Amino acid sequence: MSAHAVVGGRLATGLADVTDDPSCLDSSGFWAVVTTFEGGRTFARFTDVRPFPGWESTPWNGIARESWQSSLDRDEYVAAVAQVRERIAEGELYQANICRVLSAPLAASTLVGLAARLSAANPAPYSSLIELPNHGVQVACASPELFLRRRGRQVESRPIKGTARTAEGLTAKDRAENVMIVDLVRNDLSRVASSGSVRVPALCAVEQHPGLVHLVSTVTAELEEGRGWADLLDATSPAGSVSGAPKSSALRVIGELEQGPRGPYCGAIGWVDADAGEGVLAVGIRTFWADGGELRFGTGAGITWGSDPQAEWAETELKAAHLLAVAAGEL
Repeated sequence: MSAHAVVGGRLATGLADVTDDPSCLDSSGFWAVVTTFEGGRTFARFTDVRPFPGWESTPWNGIARESWQSSLDRDEYVAAVAQVRERIAEGELYQANICRVLSAPLAASTLVGLAARLSAANPAPYSSLIELPNHGVQVACASPELFLRRRGRQVESRPIKGTARTAEGLTAKDRAENVMIVDLVRNDLSRVASSGSVRVPALCAVEQHPGLVHLVSTVTAELEEGRGWADLLDATSPAGSVSGAPKSSALRVIGELEQGPRGPYCGAIGWVDADAGEGVLAVGIRTFWADGGELRFGTGAGITWGSDPQAEWAETELKAAHLLAVAAGEL
């Protein structure tokens, strides 16, 4: 299998360079991007980039639902939510995103078949496939969430917080959580933005996605003169919507309560055209990745003082259900 990427409606082949140095994104060429929640970074430059012609008929041996094992079972996850609520009561933080990673045996050598199924059964605005077989990267993403869009010095982020089956199911807790994360994203961007340029043109808009609805806000900014991708990634990673607030406290709590790394899940996945001075990175949710002979998939929920632990477990199940049905070959 040769290295390739399907990102931003383009097919990229002809791998020329792989690095972990983000300054490459302000140099030249077309780059596929995969970062992990823990801070790992892979930037791959491709020389042959053309419009993606669409998925051919590619087989995919479905992953049976009963094959998946969760890093946190129901009782463990509920206990973690209760622990976050205790820490909120103690003033340590006021929101944290608690996730679990599902794993199942993977026989396939490529995720092309899975990516094709995702495209058909779960179309997403930031869907992508990035496979770098000699560099340990195989990711099929169906993310609905924009982490960073950059055009020249203009930057946009669209954090998602608040999930329900229908718009009527969204609660005051969902809206409060969204506002908390918008404040965090504003603060992150302000570290590298021109003074006074950070704006929130849309707050708590309702968006329909396969099997559920989300609350989505939009935050924009203008990069300060002399700042680049390295500064932008350093200031904003990991994304506020999948970490928590204050971010430093949330990351500490996540490290204590989650059993194992998230990897590309909740990292950033996308592309940068350095020649054009633009790029789009999605938050790595609704994302499958291969790791050591296993297929992995993450799901989580944002926890506030208003959280009900059983309801938060149910939210992780809701977020996973449609995608696991796709992986099983049921859709």
